Amino acid sequence: MKPTDIAVPDYFHKVVDCQWACPAHTPVPEYIRLIAAGRFDDAYMINWTSNVFPGILGRTCDRPCEPACRRGRVEEQNLQKAEPVAICRLKRVAADSKGDISKYLPMTPSQKNGKRIACVGAGPASLTVARDLAPLGYEVTVFDQDPRAGGMIRSQIPRFRLPEQIIDEEVGYVIDRCVTFRGGVRINSMKKLLDEGYDAIFVGTGAPRGRDLDIPGRKEAGKNIHVGIDWLSSVSFGHISKIGKRVIVLGGGNTAMDCCRTSRRLGGTDVKVIVRSGFDEMKASPWEKEDAMHEGIPILNFLVPKEFVHDSGKLAGVVLEKVEAVYDAHGRRTLVPTGEPDEQFECDDVLIAVGQENAFSWIERDCGIEFNDREMPVVDETTFQSSLPSVLFGGDAAFGPKNIIWAVAHGHEAAISIDRLCNGEDTRNRPSPMVNLISQKMGIHEWTYDNDISNELRHKVPLREQKIALKDINVEVELGFDQKLAFDEAQRCLNCDVQTVFSSPLCIECDACVDICPMDCITFTEDGEEQELRERLSAPAPNLSQDLYVAGALKTGRVMVKDEDVCLHCGLCAERCPTGAWDMRKFLLNMTHAGPGCRSRK
Repeated sequence: MKPTDIAVPDYFHKVVDCQWACPAHTPVPEYIRLIAAGRFDDAYMINWTSNVFPGILGRTCDRPCEPACRRGRVEEQNLQKAEPVAICRLKRVAADSKGDISKYLPMTPSQKNGKRIACVGAGPASLTVARDLAPLGYEVTVFDQDPRAGGMIRSQIPRFRLPEQIIDEEVGYVIDRCVTFRGGVRINSMKKLLDEGYDAIFVGTGAPRGRDLDIPGRKEAGKNIHVGIDWLSSVSFGHISKIGKRVIVLGGGNTAMDCCRTSRRLGGTDVKVIVRSGFDEMKASPWEKEDAMHEGIPILNFLVPKEFVHDSGKLAGVVLEKVEAVYDAHGRRTLVPTGEPDEQFECDDVLIAVGQENAFSWIERDCGIEFNDREMPVVDETTFQSSLPSVLFGGDAAFGPKNIIWAVAHGHEAAISIDRLCNGEDTRNRPSPMVNLISQKMGIHEWTYDNDISNELRHKVPLREQKIALKDINVEVELGFDQKLAFDEAQRCLNCDVQTVFSSPLCIECDACVDICPMDCITFTEDGEEQELRERLSAPAPNLSQDLYVAGALKTGRVMVKDEDVCLHCGLCAERCPTGAWDMRKFLLNMTHAGPGCRSRK
């Protein structure tokens, strides 16, 4: 096999999976170590620099980092229950335990650079753009039709999941320090906004329109049939405070889970979720489904709504057709009727949560912005620019509904494009991250990081007592980890960013590292093709998605092969090695945001 070139940082992306799986590439192991050390301010600022909303995301993120966590793979290989580190909830610990971090926040310069930027919508994508650009001297104005900033963070996430004071605090770090916020201002014409002479316009309006269902009875019983995201917004802003006792929620995504759990708190005693797909195919996050079922809400699958039953305009129930999944030779799924009798559920209210759509009626089609056949703007996936280069899109407005962390990542990239655009540079020339490998040696057998590996399973986040949680829609359900639980959970992290680095010239092939490795992940063997080599390692390495670490030029002509998939990064190999051929080095990757670091040196 070809020796591994660890000078190419892409190799370590597959080892520090959690960081690379995060759209904003937050340095996960680094902030988890700081939490374990009780350095909560520092842990928060690492998050804030990267993902802008640590307290919000620590409660609401869809956690793409956690399925990537190598802890789950290591436990699976040891025939344990595979559970990733609770990365998301540890992020919340940093937010809940920090002190006054205002002194660490960047100051907005009094001297502006003469460039004016407009952000339409005050959601996470726009706020990220504003946060990145304002400290550079840009004059940023954020417009939103709602009087308070936050976008879908404020309007669609229930308070029992995300308290308003958390929104106010973290949105305030941007709005109160960096920008001009024009709340209660609806932008009705892109042409008029373009005429105001902004150097760039960022559109971060989300996907504000919920999909409806056009089936018999929809109009007649419309008084008690509500589009889910609109209904959630009305609840958030205090326009709706009750619902009928019997509620049916149609849909299988996270919005449906928010709708059903909100209904339980507004008077719904018999709340059901009806989903057309199977349980495992639902778009809702697994923990969102668990939370709903924990509150006594059944999820009924493979049922498709056919008709809303009504009596003189009053909703009486929903007729549902039973379906099953049938797969063709290419694995494509089709839902087909089973032929069984239709089912009918009585109800007082129905909430439709079957998806969201964008609404761009305010953008004139002759203003220079090209739209595709789905009525979505044509957006460059690298620069986030539209066909009108000075107009950029991000978040749900760019490519459809996703989670907050994706909107933040879009905002960072759009800010880079705006900064380069305003400085006359090529927006497609993206800045490289800062990468370094730093030895963690303190002595022969000591490291700067705690290399003890906890054998504990993932700790559960404590919940508020249900009879209290269901009584008040503003009472937060999750209590979060206290500092003791946070420390214990942080100890489960495998420090994947602290790499085992091997130097062939120093190796005497004594196999001491092989003897001491608790995972049998190091093998000295004859070279060969990757497929057969994987099978004859000390412990076979079947996960082809994880690269092997290969080093040649040994005196015997053999190669050293390490299976990165199950390595604990415990450092025992480096402690045992008599010649220092092994070292533990921290792989530091910091993404470059807008600013001098993203521009060419002149």
